Amino acid sequence: MITTLTQEQHRANMMLAIDKMRKAGVTDKTGGPFGCVIYLNGEIIAAEGNRVMADHDPTAHAEVVAIREACKKIGSHDLSGAILYTSCMCCPMCYSASYWARVSKVYYAAECDDYADIFDDSVIYKDLELPFHERFLKPEELCRAEANKVWDEFRALPDGARY
Repeated sequence: MITTLTQEQHRANMMLAIDKMRKAGVTDKTGGPFGCVIYLNGEIIAAEGNRVMADHDPTAHAEVVAIREACKKIGSHDLSGAILYTSCMCCPMCYSASYWARVSKVYYAAECDDYADIFDDSVIYKDLELPFHERFLKPEELCRAEANKVWDEFRALPDGARY
């Protein structure tokens, strides 16, 4: 269940995400100007900025870094009930990470169009609209039978991870 917050509390949480945005992109230059805060059960459990450049990791977007930290803090991959505040609209990867983490609500500050001259996610969004085998990376099936043997083994496990 999502905790009810006042507009002032929402705004304060978003301003922290924007502070992390400035720190990451302008002050520390750890990555692009993106920041994220995750709020759960009455407290901020993660507040992070983009770390793509610092970590040499193209997946180290602020949202992903914050989700990783939040999950470590609570000892679970499940952030049900959490509110994610991001300084900019989620890219497809960050939206998916939020979805898989079961974040309950996302608030964003800047729209994609506000920074499309520097970071343009529209190409990825358009690519994702194409049929799977027509996408830019041209995904091809390889070793399906072998992979399905592992799926069969996994299905037989009584304690296999389910999420």
